[in-house]
Amino acid sequence: MTSRFARPALALGLLVAGCVHAPPVARPYPAPTPDALTAALAARQQAVPGMSARVRATSWLGGERVRATVNMLVERDGHLRFEAEVSLQGTVATLATDGATFALLDARKNELSRGPACPANVASLIRIPLAPAEVAAILLGDARPPDAANADTPPLVGWDARLGADVLTARDRSGGSLQLFFHGEGTARELIAATRAGADGAPTWRTSYKDFETVAGQRLPRTILFAERSASFDDGVEIRFKDRALDGTPPPGAFTLAPPPGVAVREVGCSSGP
Repeated sequence: MTSRFARPALALGLLVAGCVHAPPVARPYPAPTPDALTAALAARQQAVPGMSARVRATSWLGGERVRATVNMLVERDGHLRFEAEVSLQGTVATLATDGATFALLDARKNELSRGPACPANVASLIRIPLAPAEVAAILLGDARPPDAANADTPPLVGWDARLGADVLTARDRSGGSLQLFFHGEGTARELIAATRAGADGAPTWRTSYKDFETVAGQRLPRTILFAERSASFDDGVEIRFKDRALDGTPPPGAFTLAPPPGVAVREVGCSSGP
């Protein structure tokens, strides 16, 4: 029986899929338990604690198309470093955050901005306006679940007949939820999408994970799509991986930036937009 908490996941799955004409699909295997899906997510997150990568990032947020090649260092706890490159110009901007503070070096303006690592500041380069650890999880191909200690309701499992996917719904104490969409079962299970919703059931952001490949023994999406609220992915952010590695240790100081000589320093606070 589908619970009242699982129903929003089914509806939001249609938004994630973007293919309302696909015929409904019945689950061809026994329904997994919430514990099985939660354990699968936890095992995958433990197996992929971080990465170095080179991606092609394109954003249409705000109606403006921004595109760049970005070198990334990503740690699941929210340590991030992004270096944006433009043809014939080299590195034009570098953003680093240790999860609490951020700094952005703009080579074109010869300026370094620094301040708290709130979503608007972290989105200065890769335009995903979320907290650093949430951005890290998305770039690593999954999503950061709500703190189970603060949830009033245990996770529940539903089925999205359009996507042909199991839906794990984890709720937070405020009434919001995270829906995780899984294809397949057992060792073949893949996380294909995620939707974060508010207490009213409306999505605040959505992701889609596509074109899976095996990297260091882990199945990871080659393409990640991000959109805010119910907007189309065509108006969001697209991350396409050129290459990546899951091993290696970031060099000391990788997640902080000191102002080079002669560079102006600007202290910034937090704003409501990216």
